[in-house]
Amino acid sequence: MSIPYDYDEEDDEPVLNAQERKAISGDRWFSSLSPSLRHDILRLAFVRRFTDGQLIAARGDPAEHWLACAKGAVRMSSVTVSGKLVALTYLEPGAWFNDVGLFDGQRNTHDTYAHGDTTVLCLARADFDKILATHAELYDALLRLQARRIRALFGLVEDLNALPLRARLARQLLHQVRAYGVPSLTDASHVRIGLQLAQEELAQLVGASRQRVNQELKAMERENAIRVEAEGLVVIDRAALRRISDATE
Repeated sequence: MSIPYDYDEEDDEPVLNAQERKAISGDRWFSSLSPSLRHDILRLAFVRRFTDGQLIAARGDPAEHWLACAKGAVRMSSVTVSGKLVALTYLEPGAWFNDVGLFDGQRNTHDTYAHGDTTVLCLARADFDKILATHAELYDALLRLQARRIRALFGLVEDLNALPLRARLARQLLHQVRAYGVPSLTDASHVRIGLQLAQEELAQLVGASRQRVNQELKAMERENAIRVEAEGLVVIDRAALRRISDATE
């Protein structure tokens, strides 16, 4: 079941808080829009808050909303024929999604779930169409957004086919540092990755088994590039991770 258009404002605070608004407004793509377009998007959108694991939009449902992650993370996933859930990607705060179905009229091709406590900004299809009719610049902006996604997808396919697991894993950790990194409380030069993933989930993102990912993480820890803690991963030496990510053998 997808996000209902009619929602109860008593259950969901209908405005973004300061931190959530900063995440949306600070996104490079969104901040490139004109002030009037940004204003109209935020004026017409409403807010939904989800708990960890709660369904945001289901595969096979009509695409009825344009969405943005304002807090937490959004997991895009699918289910194999054997019933295994496979994570495809995790969207960080500031990321917009679900616009493709609004353009081509097709149903959702995957499930989206909240990963941790997550806030989503939602714009109904009718309001999305209204903004497109009022702000022609949004067409070009969405084309740029799609181009960025395609480039990222091509890069991912290239990495999966050309790089060893060790390099792919290092690149994934560097991406998570950029998207979810926060200073470590024990050492400000270290960065804790705020996105907490089980090793099985991390393995799905790099196309490997959990056992092999575990081995590579232990090797990186021995090299003092990262530290594995119960609360998640801490990156000790980003330069070392970059060297690992650039290795082709």
